[in-house]
Amino acid sequence: MILNRQRAVRVARGPLEVFLTRVRQELGLGEADVTVCLVSDAEIARMNEAYRKKKGATDVLSFPEVHRRAPVNLRRAQRRSSMSSPRRRQFLGDVAISPATARRNAKQLGRTLSGELQILILHGVLHLLGYDHETDSGEMDRTERRLRQRFGLT
Repeated sequence: MILNRQRAVRVARGPLEVFLTRVRQELGLGEADVTVCLVSDAEIARMNEAYRKKKGATDVLSFPEVHRRAPVNLRRAQRRSSMSSPRRRQFLGDVAISPATARRNAKQLGRTLSGELQILILHGVLHLLGYDHETDSGEMDRTERRLRQRFGLT
């Protein structure tokens, strides 16, 4: 589910919903629920200070429902999803994204806003699955790079 709680940047939610569904399917997450909330720079700065003790706005923050000791094995999750019967619905967590920061980053990196928001959704979902680029010796970066290629994101 994509919620838009900001007014600074016009965002088409429909294509982002489609992308989030594709991410869940490709990662073998089945019907797992993820909430992506688009928020203002001021709101994400408040969250960044409250939860990470860092000042200022950031592009994306993730709030997993369950703390994982190790990231979900995506290959195993993909096989299980394609072969198993429907599992009970699971809530993975919330992802907060600042479209204003995403727009600035997209301009700086030569990307479209839509592409940048998709990259941030993917990045946020990987965090919900236990990946952490600050502590995992590059595992998340490698996984994200591979998935970006699969989704046609640069």
